[in-house]
Amino acid sequence: MRRDARIKAFALVFEKLFHKCDEFDSEMIDELKKAEDRDFTRQIVEVFENNREELSNRITKYLTGYELDRVYKVDLALIYTALCEIIYLKTPHQVAINEALEIAKVYSTDKSSKFIHGVLSSIIKGEGL
Repeated sequence: MRRDARIKAFALVFEKLFHKCDEFDSEMIDELKKAEDRDFTRQIVEVFENNREELSNRITKYLTGYELDRVYKVDLALIYTALCEIIYLKTPHQVAINEALEIAKVYSTDKSSKFIHGVLSSIIKGEGL
């Protein structure tokens, strides 16, 4: 199961929302036991770094009643992480959304799952992903 890898990727994406650093915390990734999980986490973070502007534009397009800078950063990091998987790593959208919602239950608010699901579903439907 890749949940631990996704949690690490989410944490690193969250960190990147606040700090404009060129490198990411490889020590956090090295804590993962399996090489394939470390690679998966690196892929997500690298995809985020390389496509942040394009991802932000997609999210902004489908936010209803919100502006990107007003979205709770934990929720935003989960949305970015799921989109990186869906768009660039070709993870089935049902899997990526479900994983984001499960992580949100632990790290975010009670209402976050509904919000995250709504935004991701709107993007998937609107973009034909």
